[in-house]
Amino acid sequence: MSDRNKTIGFIGMGMMGGGMAANLLKADFDMVAYDIDPARNERFAGLGAKIANGPAGVAQGASTVICIVETTAQVREVVLGDGGIIEGAQAGDIFVCSATIDPLAVKEMHDILAEKGIKMLDAPVSGGVPRAVSGDLSIIVGGDGAVVEACRPYFDAMSANVFHMGEIGHGLAMKLCNNMITQVTKVVIAEAMALGAKAGLDPQQMVDVISVSTGNSDSFRAAAPRYLNGDFSPGGTIDISYKDQELETGFAKALGVPMFMAAASQQVYQMARAAGLNKKDGSSLITLYEEMVGVKLGPRGD
Repeated sequence: MSDRNKTIGFIGMGMMGGGMAANLLKADFDMVAYDIDPARNERFAGLGAKIANGPAGVAQGASTVICIVETTAQVREVVLGDGGIIEGAQAGDIFVCSATIDPLAVKEMHDILAEKGIKMLDAPVSGGVPRAVSGDLSIIVGGDGAVVEACRPYFDAMSANVFHMGEIGHGLAMKLCNNMITQVTKVVIAEAMALGAKAGLDPQQMVDVISVSTGNSDSFRAAAPRYLNGDFSPGGTIDISYKDQELETGFAKALGVPMFMAAASQQVYQMARAAGLNKKDGSSLITLYEEMVGVKLGPRGD
């Protein structure tokens, strides 16, 4: 029987979590895991994880549990719902929320868990699916410094960079600021590319020029090739981007901060959702502009 104090728990082995959990196993950590998708559970059982029957079971088997699901409501259910972590965890255990959710909700959950003697960090990740697989993510952490250090061996197995931003909720605040820049930039790139194509510029030449000019950025390098080649397989979906922007604007309202660009660009993602692009990569929003202005940047499949 494995020692729960030397076992890592993992909940949510999806696009990002799958790579993260696999890297923990590659680093020879004992793992107890759970996902609502039976196929993911089967995959990780094959990789050597013990599969629990739910979040409480994960917490019963591991003194530290990492969770990366999609929404604030899902995290609440994992932590506080029937069969949640709070039912299986012990005083002194650690819960790490790596989902991108509401920072204010994280503070509330932190306080509820603290009443049971359970410690909590918010530790969202950045870098996308390829870096989740390669173990080169950035982990952006909020919470007590001693708890961060206790989790560092796990973080090091999944990431190239660990940034401790301060108190609980600060990791998520930083993650939302970073995501906002990426999401707004994708819309601006789409508008610029559509404008140039409508003016008669060659889209590939536009990419060549911008790639060595002041308009270049990591966001441009990631999005522009997809705008041209039509590869909209999900790295991060339209639905997730919209969810993140809802978090950004809601958090800003709570703090009294105006959000002109985030709010405006969110409507583009809403248009993409209305057009049925929900599970496509965020770069698929270029098709909205192509249709509106009557241009094609590249070949488009079904």
